[in-house]
Amino acid sequence: FYCPVGLLLDFPHRMAPKRQSLLQSQTKKTQTACRPEQANSSASLGLPKREKEQQEAIEHIDEVQNEIDRLNEQASEEILKVEQKCNKLCQPFFQKRSELIAKIPNFWVTTFVNHPQVSALLGEEDEEAMHYLTTVKVTEFEDIKSSYRIDFYFDENPYFENKVLSKEFHLNESGDPSSKSTEIKWKSGKDLTKHSSQTQNKPESFFTWFTDHSDADADELGEIWPNPLQYYLVPDMDDEEGEGEDDDDDDEEEEGLEDIDEEGDEDEGEDDEDDDEGEEGEEDEGLPGS
Repeated sequence: FYCPVGLLLDFPHRMAPKRQSLLQSQTKKTQTACRPEQANSSASLGLPKREKEQQEAIEHIDEVQNEIDRLNEQASEEILKVEQKCNKLCQPFFQKRSELIAKIPNFWVTTFVNHPQVSALLGEEDEEAMHYLTTVKVTEFEDIKSSYRIDFYFDENPYFENKVLSKEFHLNESGDPSSKSTEIKWKSGKDLTKHSSQTQNKPESFFTWFTDHSDADADELGEIWPNPLQYYLVPDMDDEEGEGEDDDDDDEEEEGLEDIDEEGDEDEGEDDEDDDEGEEGEEDEGLPGS
């Protein structure tokens, strides 16, 4: 799920890896290439000098790259501070937005259905369960080793006992993304994660996302949180297609009328020509000596 602190999963320890071992390997490779039996012939061609210049260049590139990495690490830390400050300033507006969203029935399920990636996770039973979703909240963490938590608030429903379902994303001790989530207390016979074969096109349940921690770096919901309204207001594609078909029918009718008008004009033109020829013939018959 998107959070304003978007660089939490790209911290300095996830920056470019150290290249000291690569440099050492390159140095060893260069030294091995210049064997004693080749030294005399190489010297005549000036290769040792070129190899020395190349090695010095590689070392300087490594020094420059280390400086670039240091600046990137510093920038990541500064950006993190700015985003954390921005997130604090945004909290009152997030709260106000949540209060307004609560006045719109089925706001969140409509938003999810209108999002192309998230809707791919929703089966029919998932949509029914998501109609009980009332509020979505994202909480940021101050600790640089942590990330954020997303909370889904539900009304009483026939599927599970939980009032809140949460999933937390953070960095583990090795610096890799990881996650943990609320255990869903399913009511008898209502476990939607076991109804994975809801349809052939949607083999997994949306609620599998809560229990699946195999790919904590994946975040299908990331685009929604900053501006859910834009997805809620997405027009129904069926309506758009229907309107498009109506427009096509209207265009065809207009083209048909135009064709009829053109044919009518042509017929009138032919009639006028026939009348003119008839009048000319009558005049010729009336002339003397004809």
